[in-house]
Amino acid sequence: MRSLLAFSFAAWLAAGAAAAETRVYDLTIGETTVTIDGKSYDRLAINGTIPGPLLTFTEGDEAVIRVTNTLDEPTSLHWHGLKLPGIMDGVTGFNGYPGIAPGATFTYRFPIRQAGTYWYHSHTGLQEQDGLYAPLVIMPKAGEVVKAERDYVVMLSDIHPERGERILRNLKVDPGYYNKGKRTVIDFFRDAARDGLGATLRDRLAWGEMRMDPTDLADVTGYTYLLNGRSAAANQTLLFSKGEKVRLRFINGNAMSFMDVRIPGLKMIVVAADASDVQPVPVDEFRMGIGETYDVIVIPDADKAYTIFAEAIDRSGYVRATLAPREGMTADVPEMHPRALLTMDDMGAMPGMDHGDMAGMDHGDMAGMDHAAMDHNAPPDPKTIDEARRMGWAAGAPPETRELSLADLKALVPNADTRPPVREITVTLGGNMERYIWLLNGKPFEDSDPIQLKFGERVRITYVNETMMAHPMHLHGPHVQVENGQPPERLPTKHVVVVPPGKTVSVLLTADEPGDWALHCHLLNHMVSGMMAKVSIAPEGTP
Repeated sequence: MRSLLAFSFAAWLAAGAAAAETRVYDLTIGETTVTIDGKSYDRLAINGTIPGPLLTFTEGDEAVIRVTNTLDEPTSLHWHGLKLPGIMDGVTGFNGYPGIAPGATFTYRFPIRQAGTYWYHSHTGLQEQDGLYAPLVIMPKAGEVVKAERDYVVMLSDIHPERGERILRNLKVDPGYYNKGKRTVIDFFRDAARDGLGATLRDRLAWGEMRMDPTDLADVTGYTYLLNGRSAAANQTLLFSKGEKVRLRFINGNAMSFMDVRIPGLKMIVVAADASDVQPVPVDEFRMGIGETYDVIVIPDADKAYTIFAEAIDRSGYVRATLAPREGMTADVPEMHPRALLTMDDMGAMPGMDHGDMAGMDHGDMAGMDHAAMDHNAPPDPKTIDEARRMGWAAGAPPETRELSLADLKALVPNADTRPPVREITVTLGGNMERYIWLLNGKPFEDSDPIQLKFGERVRITYVNETMMAHPMHLHGPHVQVENGQPPERLPTKHVVVVPPGKTVSVLLTADEPGDWALHCHLLNHMVSGMMAKVSIAPEGTP
């Protein structure tokens, strides 16, 4: 199956820009057993594989995708990042979409209006984490702006010893259930030797007052990370010839894990973010939120192998593949970066928090804490570079590393709509950690009111993160332009926006896709625990 898909993808690319056509796919959702590193898992699959089959289209095609559900429970498929009629978006209960009942077949039919790297996955419960996800690539009608001799999908995902429902139950009982990296007595004495006993005691008391831990970078650990369905030990090989341009289409299809990506010895040139072309940015490393996609170009100029390396932000694991001129070649596998520690600066946007119920996830007004003595804005004075690069959510890579930042992204083609917004909508990201409930604007999805937009209006959405975790916020339907310091015509267009802990990120939106659209955190357990809202765009011509 994998060989056939690879051949089909290569043949499709070689054909170049073909005439628009109707492309028909038949997909079956069912149970399967997969074996990873000698361990068998009973999971869900699309056409019997995890990930499911790569779907390919050309801009202008009509997609016809027949999906049959052989499970004993309802299911769905959502076309992540695609603009399409609301009923085809694949979110049960939105726009009249009924979901796919056991034994039923649903036919998705929609025009392909865009190009780039996307993916598709279940939007029912926790099925995505249990195996229902796959890549989707759309070729521009006129061909890629940056042409490459090789073109590969690099889909990052994960598999856990426990099914999704069990993981969520464990988090509901104890939100720190999977945090195996908590600080120890040895860490205390090391920090005291570096920062002084008084500063270290104040730091520990502050975190204790919040009933939180600076090592809490991820809610869930224990995953085996996968690249195109293979583990690090399986080590997939992607071939090249010396001097060729190679396009790597990275997709973060993990359930809960941010990933840091690098290829030691090769500069990566970022040319697209969330399928929108950007002005090329050469980097050594980039961080991927769940649901994000990045296209990069690499030009291997030596007859040797290189390691494609992706590590979880909490350094609980990694996955790798090999980019090589011949099968059987390998390259050194780098050590993972040191695990970062959250700092009080990561709590910067959190005024007025009630730690009894933590309803607002607001960390600025913590009763009993001596804020004057803590100096929130300055991290401890590090004695080594290793310590310096460990402080704060954004830390990790060595100081000399060129990491991609949001501010680096600049639209390749000027934006069509550069109007200033007529109003601003604030969306606060919060939750109740003790009960593992996640909220938007202080409410879970079932209690929230839709965000109402008039057709065609230009609005600003300001995300205010009142939590100590980063949230990749995904809006279905219309895409947004991220306000990252670029001029209006060059703001990057995205559909997943990472909001770091304690920070605020704003985006501009043109309400040109009528319908009801899900807005949610793409950390899967956050979404199903309430961190979702509905954005309703009125039909054209509605007053």
